[in-house]
Amino acid sequence: MLEDLMLELKGGHALTGDQVTAAVAALVSEAVSAETKAGFLTALATKGETPEEIAAFARQLRSLSVRPVIDDATRSGVILDVCGTGGDRLHTFNISTTVALILAAAGVAVAKHGNRAITSQCGSADVLEQLGVRIDLDPAEAGVWMREHHFAFFFAPRYHPAFRQIAPARKLCAERGQRTIFNFLGPLLNPAQPTAQLIGVPRPELCEPIGRVLQSMGVRRGMVVSGAVPREAESTGGGQTAWLDELSTLGETTIAEFYQERGFHVSRLSPPDLGLQPVKLGDLEGGDPETNARIVRGIIENRDRGPRREAILLNAAAALLVSGLVRSLVEGWDQAGRIIDLGHAREKLEELAAASKRVA
Repeated sequence: MLEDLMLELKGGHALTGDQVTAAVAALVSEAVSAETKAGFLTALATKGETPEEIAAFARQLRSLSVRPVIDDATRSGVILDVCGTGGDRLHTFNISTTVALILAAAGVAVAKHGNRAITSQCGSADVLEQLGVRIDLDPAEAGVWMREHHFAFFFAPRYHPAFRQIAPARKLCAERGQRTIFNFLGPLLNPAQPTAQLIGVPRPELCEPIGRVLQSMGVRRGMVVSGAVPREAESTGGGQTAWLDELSTLGETTIAEFYQERGFHVSRLSPPDLGLQPVKLGDLEGGDPETNARIVRGIIENRDRGPRREAILLNAAAALLVSGLVRSLVEGWDQAGRIIDLGHAREKLEELAAASKRVA
């Protein structure tokens, strides 16, 4: 089957919904070799994935995930995920995870979908584990945590068992320097099915197509961002402009956003628009889990009031806007600052760590 689909892809033809269903069945099958799967993923990437194909793969793969038990009261409100696709290779600290903790402190039900480090030294699972927060919640426990703590971590390997059959093919592609559709899919496969999402991507031209995918999947409100790191903001002062999978305090951020089915807007945001202090990429760099946990604590405990705090406030402002708690980034910035200043973010982290110890 995959061989036939590869011929279609090499001819420049987009896959239909039925063909995507067949492709996913083959990708998760033990009977198909990793080499064949890698060949298919390479052919798809070489053709270039359309938003429709990405959405179809996301729906099909998410249907194979383990579903958490989320009560009707939680489900009727906003369920938020904030994460990046990864792949920017700029080694910043865990910005999205810090933002997720602040949003939980604001009372938003956060379903944080993530994994251990793949393209960085420290993934969301790694830093949360170092902070004392459980990352191994089962489907029933995750629902309880979302109701009682407004935060639950969905550890990708636990909720996507079918991916075990895809991992060898992805490894082959990575060894060959070949990106695949899975570089885009991570934030789209959250088994909690968030109603609001803030997603960071490593290239600005991906913002609109990934935003269109989110909108087609029924997300009520979404924002997809990619933030510039101009050459002069890099520690070395050399190279071309790089891109963060976050809103950037270093340079212009491309933003694609929508609210339900009404409208779709692409815009640009620059640091001078918000009056931010000058910053270099080195100011946002992280390290191993212990280093990043120390950085996150410094921000959440209101001891770090420098460039890292500003990066968090900007991204938290966007998450608050997507969640519907504020009407503008400026209002969101102020509210995120109050959540930290009043100790609510620190209290939320302490609450999650205490709950983790009780279960342990």
